[in-house]
Amino acid sequence: MQIKFVETKNDLKEFILLPWQIYKSDPYWVPPLISEVYSILDPQKNPFWEHAQQKLFLAKENGKVVGRIAGIIDQNHIDLHKEQVGFFGFFEVFKDHKIAELLLSQVQEWLKEKGMTAMRGPLNPSMNDECGFLLEGFDSSPTIMMPYNPPYYLEFMEKFGLKKAKDLFALIKHVSEGMPERLIKLAEWSKEREGITIRKLDMKNLKREAQIMKELYNSAWEKNWGFVPMTDEEIDLMLEKLKPLVVPELVLIAEAKGIPIGLSITLPDFNQVLKKLNGRMGPIEIIKFLYYKNKISGCRSLVGGILKEYRNTGIITALSYETEKAARKLGYEWCEMSWNLEDNDLINRFELAMGAKIYKKYRIYETKI
Repeated sequence: MQIKFVETKNDLKEFILLPWQIYKSDPYWVPPLISEVYSILDPQKNPFWEHAQQKLFLAKENGKVVGRIAGIIDQNHIDLHKEQVGFFGFFEVFKDHKIAELLLSQVQEWLKEKGMTAMRGPLNPSMNDECGFLLEGFDSSPTIMMPYNPPYYLEFMEKFGLKKAKDLFALIKHVSEGMPERLIKLAEWSKEREGITIRKLDMKNLKREAQIMKELYNSAWEKNWGFVPMTDEEIDLMLEKLKPLVVPELVLIAEAKGIPIGLSITLPDFNQVLKKLNGRMGPIEIIKFLYYKNKISGCRSLVGGILKEYRNTGIITALSYETEKAARKLGYEWCEMSWNLEDNDLINRFELAMGAKIYKKYRIYETKI
């Protein structure tokens, strides 16, 4: 058994392609776009690495790659939360606890050398990206930008001594069930009482819309556990990547007297398309993409935020109601709302009251160093 740093282009290729071996017989795994994984890990292309550093590790046995992991230190997280915590991410391994232990030990040692006093993960590479291990709900594929893993990863974390830091919830609601009448009345009442209008994304003025979304996203999420505001460059990149996937009717902005005060972003579940592409986007895959994108059956509500002075006014209800109406009109059958912190009682109670059900859970682990 050999643990080595990723140093060459071939090392990086082996790091990125390992999941195709681990999940080759798993019907629920969704292959990511290979080019996208390269981009995420590339300091020249991903502005996250302007304030963070990485160390990539490969585990090899008799020349064959059998595991991988990344060590991550985000200086913005350290500065904001005043804690010397480092992260692990991009963890993949065959079903062998010894390999997992070696990989986790390597990252822990690297973080210790860098002065960190705790290790947390998985984050791939941050809370603004895919994060957590799937804990419950292994009987279906993940939705767009949500993680997936074999159940044995959880056992490996526990054996290494990692403990639960936080659980995340994903809820699902079938569009055909509609919203309870009392919540519809609350949505209409709150709009009238507060003088709120709700409009869809203006695709003709994306530069202006991007600035609005930046401010609302960072402001609305600022008190969330583990959240680190995205830099302008990070949000610009995220919006650029999401642009081809956006359905304007599902991206809603709430305004009070013309001032943006709330945001809701819902995307079609393009994982249903990615599943057909096997990580590539050549000429044949582009044809497949265009064909299967019209057969997407569900969507994911991934961002919902209200300025704090409007959070108890019912505006989130209005945004949810307008999103549901749009989803029904567009022909979607269901919507996943994810992810929610387990202790975000306000949003969890609201979504359960809407008729949603918790159907997947994810766990972020941590340990002292």
